[in-house]
Amino acid sequence: MSNRRTFIQRAMALGATIFAAPNIFATQHQHSSHPQTSGKSGAPPHSTSQSISVHTPDVADLPFRLDNGVKEFHLIAEPVKQEVIPGRVLNLWGFNGSAPGPTIQINQGDRVRIIVDNHLPEPFSMHWHGFEIPHEMDGAPGTSQDPIKPGDRFVYEFTLHQEGTFFYHSHMAMQEMMGMLGGFIMHPKQAYQPHVDKDFLILLQEYAVLPNNAVPNSMNMEFNWLTFNGKVGPATTPLIVRLGDRVRIRLVNLGMDHHPIHLHGHTFATTGTEAGRQPQTIWGTGNTVLVGVAQARDIEFIANNPGDWMVHCHLPHHMMNAMSSVVGRMTRGRAGLPAGAGMEEGMGIIREGNATSEDNGPSLGRGMGVGATMDERTTNGPLSTNKAQTLMPEMQHGENSGTQHGQMQMEPEVAVDANRVPGFPQDAYMEGPMMAMDQMVDKPENYGLKRGWSQFMQGMMTFVRVLPPDKYDEITSRIQQKRPNQKSMPDMEHHEHGS
Repeated sequence: MSNRRTFIQRAMALGATIFAAPNIFATQHQHSSHPQTSGKSGAPPHSTSQSISVHTPDVADLPFRLDNGVKEFHLIAEPVKQEVIPGRVLNLWGFNGSAPGPTIQINQGDRVRIIVDNHLPEPFSMHWHGFEIPHEMDGAPGTSQDPIKPGDRFVYEFTLHQEGTFFYHSHMAMQEMMGMLGGFIMHPKQAYQPHVDKDFLILLQEYAVLPNNAVPNSMNMEFNWLTFNGKVGPATTPLIVRLGDRVRIRLVNLGMDHHPIHLHGHTFATTGTEAGRQPQTIWGTGNTVLVGVAQARDIEFIANNPGDWMVHCHLPHHMMNAMSSVVGRMTRGRAGLPAGAGMEEGMGIIREGNATSEDNGPSLGRGMGVGATMDERTTNGPLSTNKAQTLMPEMQHGENSGTQHGQMQMEPEVAVDANRVPGFPQDAYMEGPMMAMDQMVDKPENYGLKRGWSQFMQGMMTFVRVLPPDKYDEITSRIQQKRPNQKSMPDMEHHEHGS
């Protein structure tokens, strides 16, 4: 009992120090990063010898405390509730209240200590992806360490000689698919050349979530929620840059799919991988970079083309949210083609009758629905404005309906002969663009976007907003005035976990 009491006392004392760590973290970056603005006329000043802090939109940085020259961080593996888009909350597993977990930033040569607590209901082990560290700190369960049991703790400590874009994640495969990922940036002793004015991190994750459910299916091979930093379009936060800035975007992928990330309006160079900075002689240029599973890719470009430019995964299914097969018969089809059937029916495997009969036709879809019935009648096409006014007049007023006070935008009418065109309609839950939800995702970074922009922004998608100085200063001023709420660093006992 005395050992347990001593342990708790020490933990609480350590936790009190960590709770104050955000100020320490801020002080560190005040010395290492240059100001981002310098008035309306000139480009921001910069240092050629020091790195700037990396910004992870929608994800917090992890603070640290200094203990005799060692930077000490605290990570808690735990279940989290993650709102990926307004009104859609997923039950994920992550770190310190978010999935992905908070970003860790250190300097090349730092010695770090990372205290990891397991608040999951099963064993867990942390792997430091790409780190060249002692074997006993690698986090591979069964070889370098025993898994961390529920309620237990493991302390990792090592000196980091590398520099570049790295990440941490659970080394239990199914836990990875539940969201257990975080960025780990090792800043070089001397800033990379050419220097950048803005440095962003985007972590790519994907989840398969059945309708009317909130828990991802970690065994699934198809995914219908594709996220940038734990959000899906249009809830992702745009990257705000000034016209003329040199910009670095660090991309990290941990999921089951490779992602070809495409940037509109600019040509970039791929300058780094999960192994660190690449020699400039082998930089390749392009506007799409393939980020494979467990890979990191750094891209850099001059933001010399003003506009609100999309950056997104170019896999078509990854530019949608919540794709699912339509349940019931296709009301626009000539013969009532059934939809939302099981896998066997979708592949043409029948149990009776013939494959081209009305009852046994192909279901076409991904079959992600539950309780799907081929006899249920339901529309699979967008409601026309006239029909919506007849059936749901409250949508036009926005009263008690959550439709942005009359700003809901209805789908345009389809052609009068649409049913004669092969391929129309598609067997998909998300047929065409969704309704606009500009106000529901309103934030300073979205200020000035064209009305209705959110209707066409889905899945793994966000903006790089290249702004002239006056607009850039206006938006950055709005950001400073309305900071998003940041979660405070939990103390070592994490009292809120059990409350």
